[in-house]
Amino acid sequence: MPLPTDPTPYADLDPQAVLHALTLAGLPADGRLLQLNSYENRVWQAHLDDGSVVVAKFYRPRRWTDAQILEEHAFAAELADADLPVVAPLALKPLFDDPAFSLNASGATLGHYTGESGQSFRLAVSPRRVGRAPELEDPETLAWLGRMLGRLHAVSGRGRFEHRRTLDSTTFGHAARQRLIDGGQVSPETAGRWLRTSAEALDLVDQAFARHGPLRQIRLHGDCHPGNVLWRDEGQFAGPNLVDLDDCCTGPAVQDLWMLLPGERGAVSAAQSHLLDGYGDFMDFDHRELLLIEPLRTLRMIHHSAWLAERWDDPAFPIGFPWFASPSYWDQQAAELQEQIDRMAEF
Repeated sequence: MPLPTDPTPYADLDPQAVLHALTLAGLPADGRLLQLNSYENRVWQAHLDDGSVVVAKFYRPRRWTDAQILEEHAFAAELADADLPVVAPLALKPLFDDPAFSLNASGATLGHYTGESGQSFRLAVSPRRVGRAPELEDPETLAWLGRMLGRLHAVSGRGRFEHRRTLDSTTFGHAARQRLIDGGQVSPETAGRWLRTSAEALDLVDQAFARHGPLRQIRLHGDCHPGNVLWRDEGQFAGPNLVDLDDCCTGPAVQDLWMLLPGERGAVSAAQSHLLDGYGDFMDFDHRELLLIEPLRTLRMIHHSAWLAERWDDPAFPIGFPWFASPSYWDQQAAELQEQIDRMAEF
């Protein structure tokens, strides 16, 4: 099924289209919809006729292949089957044949929906799970998060991805930087400084990975920041619950840990200790990977800038990130990269 080439492919994905897609997927809704916050994909909460509540994700066209999406789904299902608190997509069961909807031939968790305009969308539906933000200042919360991630990595280490990307300095750093240069998005007023600091920062990232030597590469959540952790105080899923495996990838274990640490450098050591104490209950941790935290932070910064640039034609991005187009953004990025250079130079 062809994917849209329109830079604004979500323009026709209105509530009526969402309800139609859910009905064709075998999940008729009662009309109550809530669009959830997501820039990369389009995500809707829907109340179904049977009283349940689900979350429908319409994937951004051309970002992932079907094989990559199905690998995400299989990973989520594997973790859920191991009693990890991860929300896995549902198997879709169309109630009748309709040319506007089909299941992927390789997996029933991925549907293809074609709207009235002819635009095609890939759809996955998961049960809704609610919760609050974790209290990362609490030692027991950090230890619990560490135990969950240790369990997750013990399961993920049993297999490997065939189609998902690998987190390394080439993919998330050098390639992302080059896309920014080729696209001309860097503000001319500050281009020289940003080019200089980004090149120096990536050189230090390369050196850090080289010093570490061969890494143990495992399957990761990949984007394990506090916003992707829902904390529940009671019930079947009490404790931390992980959502949004959209960025799952292969990489070092520390990638799933460092974004849960506080931003204040003075508080990192204690938090790190609590997190790793819990992690060690289920999985050995290579403490040399702690030296990769600042390099990984640097890669995330450069990759984020490239992500914003690549999505700039989507009308949601200039509204959500108006400062990206200003010279001050690139001046700030250069300053923050210089801070990263100073931090990495300490090791």
